[in-house]
Amino acid sequence: MATHVPHPETTRRIRLDEHLPVDHRLSQVYRVGAGLMGLVLLAFGILGLIDKIGFFDTSGDTVAGLNTNGALSVLSICVGALLFAGMIIGGNFASTVNMILGVAFILSGFLNLALLETDYNFLAFHIQNVLFSFVVGVMLMFFGMYGRVSATLPHDNPYWKARHPDQADQEQRAQRRERGEVLRKGAGE
Repeated sequence: MATHVPHPETTRRIRLDEHLPVDHRLSQVYRVGAGLMGLVLLAFGILGLIDKIGFFDTSGDTVAGLNTNGALSVLSICVGALLFAGMIIGGNFASTVNMILGVAFILSGFLNLALLETDYNFLAFHIQNVLFSFVVGVMLMFFGMYGRVSATLPHDNPYWKARHPDQADQEQRAQRRERGEVLRKGAGE
């Protein structure tokens, strides 16, 4: 039975760190998402530290409707700072940071849901913290995957072009031919 093995030079692997054009509109979405979520987490962490709560106090204290302690406040500040770094760098870095932290928030929500009402709840999570973790995780994943992961990406999208290099080249050559014909018609008239 014969199988088709593509030539190694004709296959191209998609990498998460391929660069967007500097002024691409998708970079703005990634930056805004990282910045907004980073701002929320920084504010929550700073407000938690201002209350001078014990670092691993499992009874916690309420800040902005969420339960917190010193460890959760410091962790929130660190993650918020990482998101701000993503906002400043932008591009695929911001997108990747958003996606990774989004998955981490969702996993954290499930883990802390299992640890509720146990002695291992070192971050003093309550159910509202779990729900907040899920919401932030989904929002970060949305901001990170926007325009990057879809079955219906437009053909001018850089990620679509990276996944379909042969078809993108054919379309680009066809567009050049059409422009050449239009220019010739315009010059001949």
